[in-house]
Amino acid sequence: MKTKIQQLKQEISKQVIGQDNMIEALLIGLFTSGHILLEGVPGLAKTTTVNALSKALNLDFKRVQFTPDLLPSDILGAQIYDMKTGEFKIKHGPVFTNLLLADEINRAPAKVQSALLEVMQEKQVTIGEESFKVDLPFLVLATQNPIEQEGAYALPEAQLDRFMFKIVVGYNTKDEEYIIASKVASASFETINAVLEKEDIDTIKDEIQKVHIDKELEDYIVSLIFATREPENYGLDEIKDYLQFGASPRATIDMFKAVKAKAYLRGNDYVTPVDIALIFKDVLRHRIILSYEAEALGISSDDILQKVIEKVLVP
Repeated sequence: MKTKIQQLKQEISKQVIGQDNMIEALLIGLFTSGHILLEGVPGLAKTTTVNALSKALNLDFKRVQFTPDLLPSDILGAQIYDMKTGEFKIKHGPVFTNLLLADEINRAPAKVQSALLEVMQEKQVTIGEESFKVDLPFLVLATQNPIEQEGAYALPEAQLDRFMFKIVVGYNTKDEEYIIASKVASASFETINAVLEKEDIDTIKDEIQKVHIDKELEDYIVSLIFATREPENYGLDEIKDYLQFGASPRATIDMFKAVKAKAYLRGNDYVTPVDIALIFKDVLRHRIILSYEAEALGISSDDILQKVIEKVLVP
């Protein structure tokens, strides 16, 4: 299967230049049933990447553009009255798919944002008095634009906590941007071929479950999480005043799952401290709440997490 993983990355790279961290995060989310929040300015291939992933995996893909006038029924579905039969019928919304791209999720009001919670957590949708399971695998990829505040609604902490990763998508390198512009101008992007089926995804999930992690590394992960809640107990008094709330237990659960997938994608059958360091910020940057003092001083979540990873002793 590890050979197929390389083939999968090669197929995606036919239409997505660079952005390796985003691609790997999407794969980890898919293989561990986690959801991904992508933050970046427009034009960084977020939609293109998800579309390429769906083609390479032969999965169903739908995109919803979130807007202030969007209703919960627009994404979940609704009961429709059939004039011919005189009965109500269920019309499924776009959440009934494998990969759902919630584009600019912070543009929709809280009622719509919360409509995603049940399907993200329970993998089911309630319409009227009936509940419907969504097809598996199911992955929500939500994007938000960090530079626009007008007409935007900040995601509540409880909903942010449902996302396994928050990936900050940056600009491509100069060479990568030249390749992108050249390919777009000449329409020379290659066609993506499907290299994995749903059965292969289930096999990969099983193989990830078998990746070994030492008890000492599990304790290390828990210590990292607790260092965001009780920094003074880990020699981190310098960040105590900058943290309002630390990471939730979901962060620990997602770290346990994600480090195994990270090790697997790196070609190993065991977890190392490097795997933990590589995903630590992605799992926690949206789960710690900074104080007003930190925001006033321009201190970011990544700055705090960097201090934590440097201070907590590696076993």
